[in-house]
Amino acid sequence: MVCYYLIALLHINQTILIMKKVLLLVFIAVTGFTANAQFTAGVSGGLPVGDSGDVATFAIAVDLGYLFEISDSFSAGPTLGVQHNFGKEYELDTGVGTVTIDGEDATFLPIAAAARFNVSDAFSLGADLGYAVGLAPDGNDGGFYYAPRAAYSVSDLIDIVLGYRGVSLDGGSWNIISLGLEFGID
Repeated sequence: MVCYYLIALLHINQTILIMKKVLLLVFIAVTGFTANAQFTAGVSGGLPVGDSGDVATFAIAVDLGYLFEISDSFSAGPTLGVQHNFGKEYELDTGVGTVTIDGEDATFLPIAAAARFNVSDAFSLGADLGYAVGLAPDGNDGGFYYAPRAAYSVSDLIDIVLGYRGVSLDGGSWNIISLGLEFGID
C-alpha cells in the first residue's frame, strides 16, 4: 500500500513539472507574439455601390484588429467590426399625392482574418476575409465578407485607408467604397 502511494506521489510530481514547463512555454510564446503585435482601431465612411447603392445612401464602419508582425513587411491577425448602412428615403406617387417611405438601415458585423503587406514605409496593401453577420434588418442573414484596401501612413500610428467592402448575400451583394482613418495602438 505504501508503494502505491509513493508511485502516485511521483506521478503527481511529474505531472506538475510537465505543467510548469507547458505554462512557461505558453508564457514565452504569448509574450513573444505580443511584443511584435499591434492593436488597430479604424473608423470610415462609405458610399454604397451596386445593389446596395439602390437602397442605401451612406455607410459608417468601425473596426478593431490585432495584427501580428510575421515579417518586416507582412502582418496578419483577426479583425472585428460593425458596418451600418443608412437606408434611402423613397417618394412614391400614388396618383392622389406623394407618399414618403423610409428605407430600412442594414447593419453587418464582419468577423475576419486581416493581412497587410507594407509596399514601402508609407504605403501598404491588404485585405480582410471572413463572414459578415447580418444584424439588421430582419431577414439579413449576412454572408461572405471581403475587404481589399490601400493605406497611406500619415505617421507611425495613423493611416488613411481607401477600401472596398463587400458582403456576398443570397441573391446579391452589399458593397461600399470607403475612406477612413486607422489608428495603431501600441
